[in-house]
Amino acid sequence: MVTVAGRTERAQETREAILDAAERLFAEHGVGEVSNRQIGEAAGQANNFAVGYHFGTKADLVRAIVRRYTTETEQRRLRMLAEMGDATDLRAWVSCLVRPATDHLDALGVPSWRARCLAQVNTVPALRQIVIDESVATPSMRRSLEGMFRLLPGLPEEVHAERSDMSRLLVVHILAERERALQEGGPTARTSWEATALGLIDALAGLWLAPVTTRSET
Repeated sequence: MVTVAGRTERAQETREAILDAAERLFAEHGVGEVSNRQIGEAAGQANNFAVGYHFGTKADLVRAIVRRYTTETEQRRLRMLAEMGDATDLRAWVSCLVRPATDHLDALGVPSWRARCLAQVNTVPALRQIVIDESVATPSMRRSLEGMFRLLPGLPEEVHAERSDMSRLLVVHILAERERALQEGGPTARTSWEATALGLIDALAGLWLAPVTTRSET
């Protein structure tokens, strides 16, 4: 006889298998090229409607993938914030944006598909906002951004928005490219995820501290 606890555990295992399969297929083929049926088959599910049953729409599935990622990075970022207090160094706050992601991807090992999956989701306008909303909504991310922006009080609103987009795209695609290169055994720009984090922190600090050219100067 299967107990309630047993059914719950089995359902959770099925959900994880579906998330793993979706993450890999989205990373390899793009979100729009993969059907729920393909995901279910890759997850070992005989029921063609397993993905819809467990997650609902494709947007709901993407949200679950993003939340699995942010759950991991949230704990890492909270630990960093607890150690740094009210830092006045911009790089410290930028580090809180970068290191939880690079440390998490490092812990996944090779191969992994998470960074490339998120990069593919970011190319779909209807789904991109899910990634942004879910990532920024976490308490640790809000605190990290508030701490960083306190040190950048003079940026015009439009420049602030533009550099936020630049930062997000830079991080997403640098992580995805490294993940891809590691799986393929190709050359990487940096020797480790730690070195990758340092490169991103350097680049993002420079991006946010760059001078702002006004329209009258162009």
